[in-house]
Formats: sequence, C-alpha cells, structure tokens
Amino acid sequence: MSLNRKNIFFIGIGGIGMSALARYFNSEGYFVCGYDRTSSPITDQLNQEGIGVFFEDHLSSIDNKFIQNSDECFIVYTPAIPQSSYLMNYFLKNDYAMYKRAEILGEVTKNTINLSVAGTHGKTTTSSIVASIFQQSNLSFSAFLGGISANLNSNYFKQDKGGSNFSITEADEFDRSFLYLKPTYGIITSTDADHLDIYGSKEYLEDSYVEFSNLVVEDKHTFYAKNKVKNIRGISYSATDQEAMFYAVIHSQDSKGTYFDICDHLGNLFINDLFVSLPGIHNLENAVGAALMCSNAGVDEQAIRIGLKEFKGIKRRFQYVIERNDFLYIDDYAHHPSELKAIISSVRNLYPNRKITAIFQPHLYSRTQDFMTEFAQELSKVDSLILLPIYPARELPIEGVTSDVLLKNISHPNAICVPKSEVIKNLKQKEVDILMTLGAGDIDQLVKQIYEFYG
Repeated sequence: MSLNRKNIFFIGIGGIGMSALARYFNSEGYFVCGYDRTSSPITDQLNQEGIGVFFEDHLSSIDNKFIQNSDECFIVYTPAIPQSSYLMNYFLKNDYAMYKRAEILGEVTKNTINLSVAGTHGKTTTSSIVASIFQQSNLSFSAFLGGISANLNSNYFKQDKGGSNFSITEADEFDRSFLYLKPTYGIITSTDADHLDIYGSKEYLEDSYVEFSNLVVEDKHTFYAKNKVKNIRGISYSATDQEAMFYAVIHSQDSKGTYFDICDHLGNLFINDLFVSLPGIHNLENAVGAALMCSNAGVDEQAIRIGLKEFKGIKRRFQYVIERNDFLYIDDYAHHPSELKAIISSVRNLYPNRKITAIFQPHLYSRTQDFMTEFAQELSKVDSLILLPIYPARELPIEGVTSDVLLKNISHPNAICVPKSEVIKNLKQKEVDILMTLGAGDIDQLVKQIYEFYG
C-alpha cells in the first residue's frame, strides 16, 4: 500500500473513525473530501476545517480531481457502506485503489509506538484518557479516537515535541478491524458478547480478542480488565478486585469523580494521589487501565496525575447536559445491556433517593434480537422509560424484532414506546427528576431539544 497519492475520498466520512482519519490527512496536506448519508455536527465541523462533505450518493459528489486523475487518488470506505451505494460501485467499476478504514489506520500508525485500546465497552473513554495523559507529557503523539474528546474538541489530535513518535488508537472489533493494527502496547477493557451478526458466537468474538492481544509482542505490554476478559496473557487490572495484578483503592467519590490510589496485588502502592474527573466505577476502571499503560510506555507520574485530573470526558459518555439541584440531565452512548447496567447502576449509586427517567433508542435489529432479554432486564431498573423505535444503521428489519416487542418484556408499567418526534410532548406530561438519553443511533438529535425544553 502506498500513501503517496495525494487525493483521498472517504465514503462515510461522517463516521467517528473515518472523520478522525480525514482530519489526519487534511493536516498532512492531502486533498480530502467525502460523502455521507446525512449532515451532522461532525460533517459541519469537517466543512469548517476545509474538508468538503457531500450528501448525494451520485457522481455529482465526486470532485473532478477524482474523475480525471484516478491514478492519483485512493478511496477509503467502511464495512457499513451498503452494496447498493452508487459511489462505492462507481469506484469499484473504475478500478480505483480502495482500502478499508482499518487498513489505512494501520498503515499511518505502523511506524509509530502504538498504544491501542480494544474492548466491546470502555475503549473510547480509555483511549481518550490515554490521550489526555499524553497531552501533559513531553512526548510527540497522534490520537485517533472513537468519540469527541471534550479536552480536544475533536476525535483527532497531534502533539509534536520531537523525539519518538507515539500513536493512540481505538481498536475496533467490528469486522475484525483491529487486526490491521500493529500495537506496541494494548488494553482490552471487556469482551462481552456483541456484533454476533459478524462473529456468530461469543467464543469467536473472544478468539478475535486473543488474536489482537497476540499482535502485542511482549505480554508485559498488554493490560486487561480482570473478570471482564478471558484467555488474555498480560497484566490484569481492576477498579475493585484486589486479586488483580493492579487495582484501585478508593478514598472518596461523588458525581464529580473519584479520588484513588493504584496498588499492586501485594498491596504495595504503585501510584498515589490520583483523581479522575468522571463518575462511576466503570470509569474508574478505565482510568486504572489507562494509567498503567501510560506508565508502562514511559509517561511520568505527574503527567498521569494531571492528565486524569484534567480529563473533561467525551461527548455522549456520562455527559451532564443539565446539572441543577432540582433536575439532572445525563446523555450517554450506552447501546449494549452491559453498558446500560453500568450507567444505570452508577446513577443509582450516586443518587440513591431520586427517580430516574430514561429515553432509550435500541441500536441494530440484530443486537436487539440477540439481547432482547438482557435489554429488558436492565431497562426495568429505571423508574420510567420512554422507548424509541430501533435505529437500523446498516441493517434491514428482522421480522418480529421491534421496540414494541421489547416493551412487552419490560417488567414495570411506567414504560411506553413513542416515535422520536413525540418525546418532548411526552416529557411535558411527566414530572422528571433525573433524565437520561441512552443509545448510539440518532437519539443525539434530541439533546438540544431537551436542553432547550428544560434549560
């Protein structure tokens, strides 16, 4: 593969991983543009940064540079692009150089000291914490993240201070994409069953994570969350389990975050006087893993302390949109039963005497089908539920798999299913104490409306 061609077209440029790569190439002086199905805050930002984004799946979206000089171009695409895509078929028919997003990410980071974070849950937060810590160091690095870091206001960031070049990547298990990476250090945060439409079974998913961990040459450079990951050789860590090789000792925690130390399995203090500016035990565990990998990679303790303390979180990850004494509004990307369990239990622990109303949008028909019982179990733990129709993303409907069917499995009466357009109308009829929007589809389009309604 050669990256000497200076014109790059992204099919699906608004995706979180695709847009990070587009920003990287734009900063390196390439001519970058691309197509996406709909506009979004990300595509708006790309346009503002000088990256052309088009929304018609047609030849009119292609700049003449790509039509007249195909040998000076290459095309980047994601597996989520449907086979019926006009642009995809045009480039295939005309023999353009075409690469998956994961191949390109592996290529641009292959000559760096790569720190990769994998896991069905927690990888975006953990990789963003790693980037926050590196920001406080005297090291050069590039970060390719799977979310919009509040610290960086972006999913791509570069720091040039000379010397060795590091890269921080979020390693995506979808379509086994993370196997294109060449990690020097690795974290695996969890291997819960997910993407069963790709893997077929949890066992094959876990095997894929073992393959990923084997890409890290030295076991001492691989870190994994104890009790959430199987069959991985390396260093275990935990927020609470003292049988892990490293674990957290909590001094205090509240809605602002957690004060803690990290100790080894013998009880010896490893790093003391830490504070992570995110609530929840799951976020504490992410912070422990990030701190350990950064320390192993040579980052000094003070940079770790400051990076954790200054971390402002990620948009749509336990994000406080409104925080008043009489009303809280939290937005989160949770779209898997394990993620719902983590966010709901964290809010319960922080606010034990308050009532929780959740708005949840299921993501993918296949995931809803695979975890119908588990979704119902976790959603039954809130006090009031507004369920939205399933967000299909790349999928066609599956007969018998709907939000109405999921609703029938919810074990309390305070649950309804309504279209997204009726959410505000429904909220007007409720007395809401704590409100959460949860999901990975287009539920984020409600955030501004809800903020304006309650703000």
